[in-house]
Amino acid sequence: MPRVLTIEDDVVTAREIVAELTRRGLVVDWAEDGSSGLERARDGGYDAITLDRMLPGLDGLSLVTRLRECGVQTPVLMISALSDVDERVRGLRAGGDDYLTKPFSPDEMAARVEVLLRRHGTAARETQLRVADLELDLIGRIARRAGAELELLPTEFRLLEFLVRQSGQVVTRTMIFEAVWGYHFDPGTNVIEVHIGRLRRKIDLPGMPALIRTVRGSGYLLEAD
Repeated sequence: MPRVLTIEDDVVTAREIVAELTRRGLVVDWAEDGSSGLERARDGGYDAITLDRMLPGLDGLSLVTRLRECGVQTPVLMISALSDVDERVRGLRAGGDDYLTKPFSPDEMAARVEVLLRRHGTAARETQLRVADLELDLIGRIARRAGAELELLPTEFRLLEFLVRQSGQVVTRTMIFEAVWGYHFDPGTNVIEVHIGRLRRKIDLPGMPALIRTVRGSGYLLEAD
């Protein structure tokens, strides 16, 4: 089973993370400070790490920087109460793979960890993705439904690729926004709804089962009927 290291000095938050990830079938270890977290991350053979940004002593930015400098490429989800764009960018540039702000939903935290595990596992080596009769050629950047090529704009292809990679799982607007548009876009706009609408009109053709569903209050879900 995948192994996750949680580096978090707040006991309540750490227990919440460990409990949720354990419930999802992951093996989770906990380090309560930056120094012990760094040591375990270097030697523990983990598949993913959740890392608190504001740790006593060795902070999260320094920790992830040291990991990358010594060649440890374990995917890292940085978790922080610092939510402004500059802090997110600092975390990503230091070597983090994703950034989640506090307070957070345990479901979203677990979903982001699962995304990292897939992205850095077999999914990262795939060049062809498929859900039902929908196919994506990642090298040629071509999408087909029932064998017919779809005319997608680059952003639409990136959005569809993200949905396909998370097929069968509800993804939130925040997850889509960060994965497709990055941190320099205003998440308060309706750009996601607009692009989802366009994508539906292109892939959910008349007479075919709809693949993209809206999950009210949660986000979107792509799955075979």
